Amino acid sequence: MESIQSIKQRFEIIGQDPKLNRAIEKAIQVAPTDISVLVTGESGVGKESIPKIIHSLSHRKHAKYIAVNCGAIPEGTIDSELFGHEKGAFTGATQTRSGYFEVADGGTIFLDEVGELPLTTQVRLLRVLENGEFLKVGSSQVQKTNVRIVAATNVNMFEAIKKEKFREDLYYRLSTVEINIPPLRERQEDIHLLFRKFASDFGQKYKMPTIRLEDSAVDLLLKYRWPGNIRQLRNIAEQVSVLEENRSISASTLNAYLPHNVGSNLPAVVNNKKSEGDFSNEREILYKVLFDMKGDLNDLKKLTMELLKNNDSQKVQEENENLIRKIYGDKQEEEIEDQDISPLEVLHLPEPKVERPYTPAPQEDKYHFAEEIEEEETLSLQEKEVELIKKSLERNRGKRKAAASELGISERTLYRKIKQYDL
Repeated sequence: MESIQSIKQRFEIIGQDPKLNRAIEKAIQVAPTDISVLVTGESGVGKESIPKIIHSLSHRKHAKYIAVNCGAIPEGTIDSELFGHEKGAFTGATQTRSGYFEVADGGTIFLDEVGELPLTTQVRLLRVLENGEFLKVGSSQVQKTNVRIVAATNVNMFEAIKKEKFREDLYYRLSTVEINIPPLRERQEDIHLLFRKFASDFGQKYKMPTIRLEDSAVDLLLKYRWPGNIRQLRNIAEQVSVLEENRSISASTLNAYLPHNVGSNLPAVVNNKKSEGDFSNEREILYKVLFDMKGDLNDLKKLTMELLKNNDSQKVQEENENLIRKIYGDKQEEEIEDQDISPLEVLHLPEPKVERPYTPAPQEDKYHFAEEIEEEETLSLQEKEVELIKKSLERNRGKRKAAASELGISERTLYRKIKQYDL
């Protein structure tokens, strides 16, 4: 059995992280067997190295090794790609074609992004795993194949199973042994080592001096989250190697190449307070709407009292217009009327007559007295509304459209008021 270090050198795997070493060790241990292996890990962590290790150390190493990216093949053709098809099976099938499972008989198939397989293809794959049988598209003849399947995915398989996007029985058939590759952010000691290797490779490739990171740049390199993992690190190393004339890279220079909109683990101030209007559920939204309505009603009540007590029609009209704009924004009066709103709600009232002077109550009972006055005046508003509607209907000889126009409300609102007050 080959050592972990020799396998790393052979397959150009860089790093000394314990989790990475454990993943390679498991690959070495399962290689001589024919059990199915599922490689898991985030995109860009280097999952494709594990199936190569398994195949090279197995008794199938002299047979074919085929890598298939399941996510890159259209759903309508993936069955044909994997299992083959007969001539005339579908439009464009001008001849019989062998699929990957037939071609790789005796070897290994690596199914990358297996979580992207359609459910119909998953059923076919499950049959291959259970008894080594498959059917070509458009054929009724069962064929046999002897392949080792190694699959890989960056999908959370349990979530996919819960959402019924992946078959649970297929998952357990594929994951007889599961090998997890850790993300780059969990391999802190390997990040700078990998960057130096990539920088050296690109320096030789493009025939220019190798870039070198300053201490501050190394700190930034280690603090970054690396959502794209090793693939992203290699990409950044290539960009900096090609574009920077100064071969000594500072933290500010390196930071310009790091995309921060995808998240990083750099220190940040987090505000746990909810912003205005940010509510966690519908109940809080409803509470806010009710509080806003209460505030608008209080403003309306205040404006009504001013109209009845002070008889200052010009001032009240100005406040009325401001209040309407506050509640309805830029809507026109015609739009407000179409919303079935009572004339009292927007205070389209004629100038009332003050029936009695306002006399302040004694100091010790002024609040109680104010409450009584407010209740009496509120009742009088309803009486005035009824009186106005009656007079307008009489003047217009019962014509509702003309009466509604005179009152400054919609005909529908007038009809509702007539019905409400049984006029």
